[in-house]
Amino acid sequence: MQDSGTEDEEYEVAVGADQAGGRLDAVLAKALEAFSRNRIKDLILAGAVAINGQTATEPKTRVKAGDALTLTAPPPEDAEPEPEDIPLAILYEDDDLIVIDKPVGMVVHPAPGSPRGTLVNALLYHCQGSLPGINGVRRPGIVHRLDKDTSGVMVAAKTEAAMAHLAAQFADHGRTGPLHRAYTAFAWGQTQAGRGTVDAPLGRDGANRLKQAVRKDGRETITHYQTEARFGDIGWDITLLRCELETGRTHQIRVHMAHIGHPLVADPLYASGYATKSRRLPDNLRAIVDGLGRQALHAAELGFEHPTTGEEMLFTSPLPPDLAELAAALEDYNKAYAR
Repeated sequence: MQDSGTEDEEYEVAVGADQAGGRLDAVLAKALEAFSRNRIKDLILAGAVAINGQTATEPKTRVKAGDALTLTAPPPEDAEPEPEDIPLAILYEDDDLIVIDKPVGMVVHPAPGSPRGTLVNALLYHCQGSLPGINGVRRPGIVHRLDKDTSGVMVAAKTEAAMAHLAAQFADHGRTGPLHRAYTAFAWGQTQAGRGTVDAPLGRDGANRLKQAVRKDGRETITHYQTEARFGDIGWDITLLRCELETGRTHQIRVHMAHIGHPLVADPLYASGYATKSRRLPDNLRAIVDGLGRQALHAAELGFEHPTTGEEMLFTSPLPPDLAELAAALEDYNKAYAR
């Protein structure tokens, strides 16, 4: 990583009577919203904070009324991933965050095997000049992820304060706040009930490290689903589902629906045993399903509280072309061969 070439920035905070006795890191974090408390703690430990001109290196130091606090922050370093000019479908953007409609096939974060062409690479290019830095690095704040081959709505933070606020909402999973996530899924078979809840803990599959599995020692995982439409004929059935997450785990919807006997259409990991179902489809539907090459899952809705204004925001994404084609073909089939 290379230095940006700009000078350190100094921030001064005067301790008021109502803050007397408070911890140094907590007082600074409240006064300097551009920095997370963890970042301030790191700066204190690095000797970048002074009380009345004297360096303070203990985050838990208690401050007194009238103390003059000075924080000297180095400029954010450039992120290791390289900015790349990759087109983005931007649904909303301001100084705090950016909401995008992620396409199929885009990895969210660089990783072994996918060092380039990711959402982070694209955001670094698009947001050049508007990323003040998160934890000392000039980069977008990824607070949640979608699988490479799951399309739909995502939000990324631009500032430390926005990152902390959004991360807290996602950690709460909407139990007490406004966070809302809804997915559109096409699953094999007909669900017995119009709606239901899958409450089954997930952990890494012991036989395949690329998969998740229901495990007694796994993390609490809850998915709510609602049947939107049913399609099918003798030998095959497909159900259109709306799924809402009460938790956010890797492959959550894919594993949970497979667990109750309704794996997602064309899912290469969790529906491999349903190839015979595909062969029973009418020719035009079989061609569409076989051509998907990815799980039939789309992040259709994302709602959250704006980290600065407090406004409740909701963003939606229509089905991408491949799933829209599948939906239209299924509806046409039902109209022509209604049972």
